Amino acid sequence: MPLGLAVPTGSLREPMGALLASCGLSMEGYESGSRLLRAEANDRGFRFRIFRERDIPIQVALGNYDLGICSDVWVAELQARFPGQRVVRVGALPGAETEVWLCAAPTAGIGPGQVPHPESLNGVRLATELPNLTDLLAARLRLPNYTLLDLNGSVEAYPPEDADLVVMAVADTAAIESLGLVPIHRLFRGGVAVVANAESLRTRDCSAVIAPLAPAFVPGEVKLTLPTRASNVPLERLARDTDVLRLALPDGHAQRHTFAALAEAGIAFDGYGESNFVRRPISSIEGVEVKVVRPQDMPTLVAMGAFDIAVSGVDRLREHLAFFPSSPVEMALDLRRSQYRIGPVVAKDFPAETTQEALAIWESLGRPVRIASEFPGLAEEWAREHRLSHTAIIPIAGASEAFVPEDADILIEGTETGTSLRVNNLRMLDPFLDSTNCVIAAKEPRTSRLDLLDSLLAQLREGVRAAGVEETGPVVRGARGSA
Repeated sequence: MPLGLAVPTGSLREPMGALLASCGLSMEGYESGSRLLRAEANDRGFRFRIFRERDIPIQVALGNYDLGICSDVWVAELQARFPGQRVVRVGALPGAETEVWLCAAPTAGIGPGQVPHPESLNGVRLATELPNLTDLLAARLRLPNYTLLDLNGSVEAYPPEDADLVVMAVADTAAIESLGLVPIHRLFRGGVAVVANAESLRTRDCSAVIAPLAPAFVPGEVKLTLPTRASNVPLERLARDTDVLRLALPDGHAQRHTFAALAEAGIAFDGYGESNFVRRPISSIEGVEVKVVRPQDMPTLVAMGAFDIAVSGVDRLREHLAFFPSSPVEMALDLRRSQYRIGPVVAKDFPAETTQEALAIWESLGRPVRIASEFPGLAEEWAREHRLSHTAIIPIAGASEAFVPEDADILIEGTETGTSLRVNNLRMLDPFLDSTNCVIAAKEPRTSRLDLLDSLLAQLREGVRAAGVEETGPVVRGARGSA
């Protein structure tokens, strides 16, 4: 079997592609702008796959890939929770350093370098994309009680209203200050690493990749530094204002569809456009407070009472409810935009045309059926409904098409046009969910302004009708469901 090399997509794709090419390791399809995520073995004796960075150390640790290239921070994030995983740092490549900082909003009353007094941290809310490093920090600070918001991004938007402290990856302290936050303590610093599976280094000849890269290796320090003492300064917290209606709007792919739905309803927020936004748009509706966050995080935030209403997706709500079926959040209105299908995805040459035909093949494998997905809750639910007797659910961060067929048998994935599936020689069997963007709301909103909630939903419902699409989603309470 040829060596397997896991390489990153995202911001590292272009510089790493150029570096690899300069070392004689050019890979067709890894150039910037390509939608290809997988390739067969090349003439240098290795195959490559393209992953989200955070998935690369996991794939290397599992032995699915012998070598990988990613930021050191994702290796540290894996080893903070699983220190016994045998991922070896072979060398450092030239590239931007990444730092991980504990930060606060200026309203917290904490100055740069001041770790808050422990007594003021009981019940603290920590927002992060790095939950393992954040848990390690919480253990060092001996926090008796804390809430960890494990987010998909936009963590800088959370303090002070929705989090007291944030642990985030940045370039340096200047980047923190540009976001309007205060740097408290640097937890980690590292660069870009070549990592290897320890068993692969011991038993396989990895020189086809390591030898050409070695001349490009640079001195690189990896440093994890947990705080050793706290200051006497207490953390000041901002409580939720229940006299306002809190609305969350999405960034990313869903933004243009949400902007269109708002426009159809005659609603506009200064700072939230079709493609541009600020994190806290200004509302012309008195009593409505708006924040822009990732739609993946909205169901949890609404369930926790941080927001009363949000524009997310049917897929994200269903994923949340798959894990928490009694969660106090539900769909208030289907906006019928941003439509795409979710279903089981297999290799193009998979010998079945329907899910029903495929079940017998999967059950005959003699091992767990590997199901990779950005929707692990939906994937598990789908497997139960189809009575697959033995499955292994693989949660992934993205670049999903790279996993099938070598590293997963099935991908539970969404597609709007199918282009990315076709480029990567994949196809969808029977879709089981047609997802659209929707308005979700708390079953028991924390706001006292239920009049505003009803009014806003009524406007959005009229916007759906004006767009010529019948609204069919369930409602939160009777008054909100009226025509």
